[in-house]
Amino acid sequence: MPPSPRAPRPQRVLTVESTQRLGPHLVRLVLTGESLADFGAQESTDAYVKLLFVDPDLGLEPPFDLAALRESLPGDEQPVTRTYTVRAIDRAALRLTLDVVAHGDVGYAGPWAQQAKGGDVAVVMGPGGGYAPRPDVGWHLFAGDLSALPAIAASLEALPTEAKGVALIEVELEEDIIELEAPDGVRVSWLVNPDITDVDFLARAVDAVAWPQELAAESVQVFAHGERESIKCVRAALKRREVPRAAISISGYWARGRTEDAFQAEKKTPIGKIED
Repeated sequence: MPPSPRAPRPQRVLTVESTQRLGPHLVRLVLTGESLADFGAQESTDAYVKLLFVDPDLGLEPPFDLAALRESLPGDEQPVTRTYTVRAIDRAALRLTLDVVAHGDVGYAGPWAQQAKGGDVAVVMGPGGGYAPRPDVGWHLFAGDLSALPAIAASLEALPTEAKGVALIEVELEEDIIELEAPDGVRVSWLVNPDITDVDFLARAVDAVAWPQELAAESVQVFAHGERESIKCVRAALKRREVPRAAISISGYWARGRTEDAFQAEKKTPIGKIED
């Protein structure tokens, strides 16, 4: 028998409560709505949602009948989703915070986030996710770029006060650096890399870290996410260090030169895979 079709993800119709420019490439959105009361599991610090965009010229009110739209609309007018990691969720106050990476007028979500104002409607689907820092692990490594910053920031805040480790965050400009909260024993290093073609930049920093002598899966935990080719290089660095695969959460969040649709389509192809 053919597999049953996947049930459509529920759509949460939210309202923009506020926006804040955190830096040249980062916009914070606070969204609110009653549907956030049952927003997923609390323990995942890499929770993500999909922002849903439907052509406003169609004059439709959310939630949308996505199956009907995908069947009736031409390819260039299809609904579009963009994936973003949750920075914070306050179910009691019904507030969802997203930090959206924006590069001028490129893409869908970035330009929308830069222009969003209070009262605008946002439709999100999710959450998904599955990582959280383990409190019983002695040493943590976080490595990523601005796309991974919300998850890294949430994870740092979730660590016990006695935690030890290193967070390596790659940015294009010094102006991208923001203040983060972390335990005293976790060093946060901002790595400015203006050369976007240098995909080995973050991996070199990972290799240069003063690693603990014991690298058993129960003694270290690694969270490495970001641009796909950069994360492939980080994976190679982790292999050189013989970090056990069971101790690693790793994936590409995006790929330079690809839309999210192309990036997602490539995930199951050789170019899209991060080696185990």
